[in-house]
Amino acid sequence: MIETIKNAFKIKEIRNKIFMTFLLVLIYRIGCYIPIPGIDRAVFESTVAGNDFFSIMSAITGGALSQGTLLALGISPYINAQIIMQLLTVAIPGLERLSKEGEEGRKKIGKITRWMTLGIAIINAVGILFAFDASECFNTTMFGNEVVLPVWALFIMVTVILVAGSMLTMWLGERITEHGVSNGISILIFVGILASGGQAILNNIYGIVDNGFTNGGGWNLILFIGILLVVFAFIIWVDGAERKLKVQYAKQVKGNKIYGGQATYIPIKVNGGGVLPLIFAFSLLSFPQMILSFFGTGENSAYMWWTRNMTASGGTWWGTVLYLVFMTVWIFVFAFFYAQIQFNPTEISKNIQQNGGFLPGIRPGKATSDYLSGTIMRITFWGAVFLAIMALLPSTVFTLVGNSALTNAYSASGLLIVVSVALEFDKALQNQIMMRHYKGFLK
Repeated sequence: MIETIKNAFKIKEIRNKIFMTFLLVLIYRIGCYIPIPGIDRAVFESTVAGNDFFSIMSAITGGALSQGTLLALGISPYINAQIIMQLLTVAIPGLERLSKEGEEGRKKIGKITRWMTLGIAIINAVGILFAFDASECFNTTMFGNEVVLPVWALFIMVTVILVAGSMLTMWLGERITEHGVSNGISILIFVGILASGGQAILNNIYGIVDNGFTNGGGWNLILFIGILLVVFAFIIWVDGAERKLKVQYAKQVKGNKIYGGQATYIPIKVNGGGVLPLIFAFSLLSFPQMILSFFGTGENSAYMWWTRNMTASGGTWWGTVLYLVFMTVWIFVFAFFYAQIQFNPTEISKNIQQNGGFLPGIRPGKATSDYLSGTIMRITFWGAVFLAIMALLPSTVFTLVGNSALTNAYSASGLLIVVSVALEFDKALQNQIMMRHYKGFLK
């Protein structure tokens, strides 16, 4: 990757795209530090620390949610809108036809996704304020002056600011995709997770400086970094793993020329769904906790019962076991579901047959379709096993270091996203360099 970056900076066009990406990311990070007027930061911070769902959201935004800043919602509403649109495209024939209409169809789907992002951002902002107890999270002191406003007026003002921040984040992500390098949404998530993780490591270093190497957790930090490197290597190894199915094309004689006779491969990645099944499973298990928090978080509330008995951090062994079992089950369900969406064996088999191709040793038609379906199921199973292992790592291996701040900053989904985006960024730079060389050759 270092060599790729060095080669990219030698080309002016790509260098300008990298600088544009850095500029837009810088604007995003500045927005993550601008506080919202009327918000009590201490209430936001304490509430986020006691909720697994909000802790993950805050980690993705680089701590913006826990600090009650302008971009507290981050890019999450846009991600949820994209995921919902992917599912609706498969379920609704009209949207499926629209997705196949080329650039014009993609623009219409993108417009629908933006409107859906606005709706989800409003729901998220209102839900967060309810969960944080609006009567306590507001502060009437703004810009050093005492401002007397009713709770409902502050509620509307903060909701508008949170939604506007989310739409601004979406706009920045799209501009990075258009004028920068790689996918802008992925870059913003990547930067947010690195910011949270970097801050956790920095706080640990401050503790070492103040309290000494041993008392400040120096050995724990070294152990954590060692485990982190091993986990990164494991993720990279699985991310690059794929099964190549050979496709042989028959020779065709047309006039005096012979066409075909070549062999290609159908690459099937072990973790084809990426981090999405893990995110779906975690969101589904965290959703009830978020809904129950709207009705109170007292000691005898339904929220506290769910937290104790259905979460990994509730303090009871049966709650941890139930959480891990349900998490594993939903990861497998969503992994197989997403594989069915991405890969249609019947359609692929038909396309291979229409182009005069076949899988060696497999008859064309239904036999090829059944073979592809069985192969996908087997590979998806091992991909789901990998995601289940990743889901268990933060609550098992990382807790050995005895630092909850580091463990929360480097969640399973966060680790997968960081590695995937880094590899995606490297591939995008390589493609830009290759395209530039082709243009020079054509000139």
